[in-house]
Amino acid sequence: MEDAPGWRRFVPFVLAIVFAGALAILIYRADHAADLRDRAAALQRHSYQVMLQAKTVEARVGSAETQLARYVISHIEGRDAEVGLQYQDEWSTAMRELVALERSTRTNARQGVMVARLRSAMTQRGETLTRIALRVRYGQPMGALGDLEETRNEPSIAAIAQSLKAISDLAEAERRRHTLQVSYSESQVERLYDSYGVIGLGLLVALVGALWFANTALNERVFARRLATSEAARVDDLELAVSERTEELREANARLQQEMEERLQAEQSLRQLQKMEALGNLTGGIAHDFNNMLAVVIGGIDVARRLIARDPARAATHLDSAIEGANHAAALIERLLAFARAEPLLPDRLDIDKLIAGMEDLIARAIGAGIKVELRLDAADAKIWVDRAQLESALVNMAVNARDAMDGRGALTIATRCVTLAQNELGQHEAGDHVCLTVSDTGCGMTPEVIERVFEPFFTTKPVGKGTGLGMSQIFGFVSQAKGVIAIDSAPGEGTHVKIYLPRLAGDGAAGGEAPVASSDDAPIETKEALTILVVEDDARVLRSTLAALSALGHSGIACDHPSRAADLLDAHPDVSLILSDVLMPDMSGPEMIAALGDKLGDRPVIFVTGFAGDKGMAAQIAGVPIVRKPFTVSQLAAAIAEAMAMRREGRQPSPAV
Repeated sequence: MEDAPGWRRFVPFVLAIVFAGALAILIYRADHAADLRDRAAALQRHSYQVMLQAKTVEARVGSAETQLARYVISHIEGRDAEVGLQYQDEWSTAMRELVALERSTRTNARQGVMVARLRSAMTQRGETLTRIALRVRYGQPMGALGDLEETRNEPSIAAIAQSLKAISDLAEAERRRHTLQVSYSESQVERLYDSYGVIGLGLLVALVGALWFANTALNERVFARRLATSEAARVDDLELAVSERTEELREANARLQQEMEERLQAEQSLRQLQKMEALGNLTGGIAHDFNNMLAVVIGGIDVARRLIARDPARAATHLDSAIEGANHAAALIERLLAFARAEPLLPDRLDIDKLIAGMEDLIARAIGAGIKVELRLDAADAKIWVDRAQLESALVNMAVNARDAMDGRGALTIATRCVTLAQNELGQHEAGDHVCLTVSDTGCGMTPEVIERVFEPFFTTKPVGKGTGLGMSQIFGFVSQAKGVIAIDSAPGEGTHVKIYLPRLAGDGAAGGEAPVASSDDAPIETKEALTILVVEDDARVLRSTLAALSALGHSGIACDHPSRAADLLDAHPDVSLILSDVLMPDMSGPEMIAALGDKLGDRPVIFVTGFAGDKGMAAQIAGVPIVRKPFTVSQLAAAIAEAMAMRREGRQPSPAV
């Protein structure tokens, strides 16, 4: 006899499980319906209780009214019985029943509203009845009788009756609804009980079939056990072969792990060598640039010192050269800080065409006389919102790179125009109106491999000691922070076109909220008034230099070598008009010092001086406050003071956030 297909033997078990589940569901639903019936019956009894309590309150109020009338009449007839006490008992009982009614209706919002109205009306009526009873007690029964008659139509009486009727009607409606729920639940329980027999019969049939198939499966299991015994020897041989192969694979895996570790160590050594090479390039480039700048500064000062007595004009020329070298050194520091993301941007509303036109002579001097500079400025009056110093540095960097690519001979073209970019037209950049700044040269061009790495920090094609490799990475960081995009078109022997797309500023207003920046113009600024200025600086040399600069401007400076002394110096010198403070100092930063001054600061404006603004948190603390960058000139300091005092007069002086 052939065995039935495998799936058929499970049918009785599945049916048994299904019928058992159905029976469990029926039992659950029956219990649930019974619970619903019991809850509905309980709510039905609760509705009866509310109706009874409402009738009791109504009866007690009526009885109290009657007892009060008897109390008044008994005093008129000269019978001073204890009717007054009966009135008080009836009214007290009515109020207790009202409290019981409130407890019974606290879960029903509509009934609760009616009971609240009932309490208000009973309170009002109780005051009236109490006043009438007091008149009887004090020997004015006739007046009390008149008051009783006058208050028969008092609104509180109608309000009591209406509230009690509304409560009874709501309770009656609830009772009818719960009665229907009781009837429905009972009928549902009866239907479910009727289904027990059918489900039980099906469960019995399924269990019988399951027992039959279980017996069949037992016989098959005996046969399978015999078959398994015959296969045992073959399985043992197979396990031995598998264990031998597993051991071989384990040994191969161990060799592979060792090779991977050796490769990882080699890669780490290679990356370390690359870092050291990049650091060597950076060190050589910075040393080269700083030595050039220091040579200009030291040479100019030394020559000026020798000529100051006999030829002041020539001495001034050499001093100007020294200042120019120092400014170039400060610009290099700004590039390093911008690369490290440690120098905050100070954006301003700029006319890009005017800015480039004003830099034409500077760019021409930077790249030499062998290169022709041509400007094609077609951006009209388009405005952008960027950091002036960063944009100027980017232009000079691109011009110097172009000079090196042309080996000192060729043509440099700087062009601007207004463009509208579509969504993702340049990478993932957003759509909108932009100003395109293009710097083109006729140099040797770049290979695709160089273009791919041109924005990497420390990457340079120049000889060691001739560049830092930070120029293009600094430009890329500046453009990204300005929410712009940069693209390079170049090929060997065809020159290079660097295109920078910066968002065009909409409208005539500035982007608002940015910190005012001290002017970089070195022209002398006339001092309109002599001020007393508190200078907070922990470096003694910088403090002496700043005090000398203030003295040259006609101001009086008060030295403060630690921020903790600022409060005491303000108390000692109430005539201080302005605070000039370094940002980073021991124990306490400049913004923290200003916040600690509190009311002592008053309306005095604040100027922050910084050579390193720290992280983004520090940049947020000095946002909105005039900033002077180290190193600064006397004219830049004068411009910052004038700006701060103007903000004070116009009421625009913000408070640093800590």
